[in-house]
Amino acid sequence: MILCVCLDWGRTEGSEQEESYSHTIQVSSLFPSSSSCDLPSKASKTKSSLHVVHRQGPCSRLSSSKTASIDHEEILRLDQARVNSIHSKLSKKVKDEVMQSHSAVLPVIDGSTLGAADYLVTVGIGTPKHNLSLFFDTGSDLTWTQCEPCLVRCYSQVEPIFNPFSSSSYANVSCSSPVCASLIIGGLHGNCSTSPDCLYGIRYGDGSFSSGFLATDKFTLTTSDVFDGVNFGCSENNEGLFVGGAGLLGLGRGNLSFPSQTKNTYHNIFSYCLPSSPDKIGDLTFGSAGISNDVKYTPISSAPGATFYGIDIEGITVGGKKLDIPLTVFSTPGAIIDSGTVITHLPPRAYEELRTAFKAKMTNYTAAPSPPLLDTCYDFTGLETVYIPTISFSFSGDTDVELDPTGILYNITISQVCLAFAGNVNDDSVAIFGNVQQKTLQVVYDGASGRVGFAPNGCS
Repeated sequence: MILCVCLDWGRTEGSEQEESYSHTIQVSSLFPSSSSCDLPSKASKTKSSLHVVHRQGPCSRLSSSKTASIDHEEILRLDQARVNSIHSKLSKKVKDEVMQSHSAVLPVIDGSTLGAADYLVTVGIGTPKHNLSLFFDTGSDLTWTQCEPCLVRCYSQVEPIFNPFSSSSYANVSCSSPVCASLIIGGLHGNCSTSPDCLYGIRYGDGSFSSGFLATDKFTLTTSDVFDGVNFGCSENNEGLFVGGAGLLGLGRGNLSFPSQTKNTYHNIFSYCLPSSPDKIGDLTFGSAGISNDVKYTPISSAPGATFYGIDIEGITVGGKKLDIPLTVFSTPGAIIDSGTVITHLPPRAYEELRTAFKAKMTNYTAAPSPPLLDTCYDFTGLETVYIPTISFSFSGDTDVELDPTGILYNITISQVCLAFAGNVNDDSVAIFGNVQQKTLQVVYDGASGRVGFAPNGCS
């Protein structure tokens, strides 16, 4: 009798330990049950906060149908294109080849593919202001939007295209301006003989491009946060998969990024929370107001290129057990955090260890076919509750970040729920901490102090 009690007690204790390192998930919660936008019950955290919406969700002004399903195939395809572009951009060999092939007609910025371009904010440009849905991107510097009269070509966008002639505060930047000179990279020089105005071009890794006039105008974030003379691209020649948005809000580390241009007000600090699902709203906040006291910071590392925010990954823990991954697996290629990449991409050895540990905890569930990019999927049909292991990342500075359950799985259908990670092809390709893993976290970019921070429950 005593032996039985002990055995039962041992099993109970083990079960409790197991449960402490797992998430209990209602399968119905994995898929939004409503086609309507779940508006927040309270106002934004601060006066400098913008609503963040998923481009294909019911909260988006771009969504053509509030009942339309999300095109996961398109998202994953574009995401892989962005990752390939980032890897190419951060490869010195490829950068040199690209720069040699550039035309000297324009000062050309080498941009990362927009990829899936998941998340949007609404920004007012001009006087009177013209509200535009811009994809925000920590992997890009220059903010740009399509402009009338689209002298060459413009892609289709949902909102009316910005007309600079209707804004009393609009002005082109002179070709002789130091700001124009700052666009020049890698020793390239723009040909100013054809125009007194500064022309710019951004060529993306997938062949997409945006070019036009470098300009200044008034930017309105909120009724109290208005900025005169913000440099941005007024694009009249655009081509590519920009998926209906009006342009891009650049949040990178470069001098022309929006945080850099507003540093006298916001001190080069911004934060965001990406919503748990497309039918919910997150926020993008500029300045230090509203930053949680629970934020844990990791230093910004010296990532290749001046735009990206580098971070140092030091380990991964699955189900309470730290994976046996040598530190050099992460330190050799380095890592960046990126708002525009969907799926976190890890060095091959790290991903294999993560996948193996995750699958070992998921043996009770039926495997499902995998879509492109993802390779570990499950069929939850007929189940009400599932248990998935916790996953946390260790960054330099003794910063451990546990992912929200919504940051572990990529939900396609109830019969195809996948591990939201992928492995890089090459050991020396930079790791990318993507936006799925950032869901519901408050992610803080403190450029002034050279650090990135994380806190749980960032959208609440």
